[in-house]
Amino acid sequence: MTRSLWHSSVGKKAVMAVTGLIMLGYLVAHMMGNLKIFFGPGEFNGYGHWLRHMGEPVLHSHWGLWAVRVVLVASVVLHGVAAYQLSRRDIDARPMRYAHPRRRASYATRTMRWGGVIIGLFVVWHILDLTTLTVNENAQAGHPYENVVATFSTWYGNLIYIVAMLAVALHVRHGFRSAAHTLGAGSAARDRVLAGVADILAAVLFVGFVSVPVAVMTGVVS
Repeated sequence: MTRSLWHSSVGKKAVMAVTGLIMLGYLVAHMMGNLKIFFGPGEFNGYGHWLRHMGEPVLHSHWGLWAVRVVLVASVVLHGVAAYQLSRRDIDARPMRYAHPRRRASYATRTMRWGGVIIGLFVVWHILDLTTLTVNENAQAGHPYENVVATFSTWYGNLIYIVAMLAVALHVRHGFRSAAHTLGAGSAARDRVLAGVADILAAVLFVGFVSVPVAVMTGVVS
């Protein structure tokens, strides 16, 4: 049953919807955590410490964090594989180009695939920058506040982050509505409400995430 569900287009869309909502929940929580930087290094570094030790004493140190990472990695892989396979099916079903080319979808819809690639590349950069500290020249292990400031004190750190957050916002704007329809929550009557919720979610995430590099650039956070 599980195998046949995965091999069907409906099953792949359901997998994309569920994993997309998992990642959306993570994005909201991650954004809220990032905003702690406005309360100073003590608050933000304390939050970083809590992340590494959440679940104690029931869980061993870092186990809770790794559990979150495993769920996220699984969600990203399943989401990406399902998206790629559905895309290939769509291309195979339409081997000939339309006789009269015209725009058939919104800007967000047309850029979902490239947006996914941009987000995937950004995740790799983000891990190397603020988790392993490989590409962060002024990083200090155990000092997340200082490391964030160091990242956004460079023009390329800001550019990469802002472009990626724009891709995330567009992805969420389109993906939320698609997930709602796939899981049966969408309808003609609810479509305007879903569109409004998707727009608000995308805007809040974009402003929330981008407010951090802007704050560093303007000296509000230093």
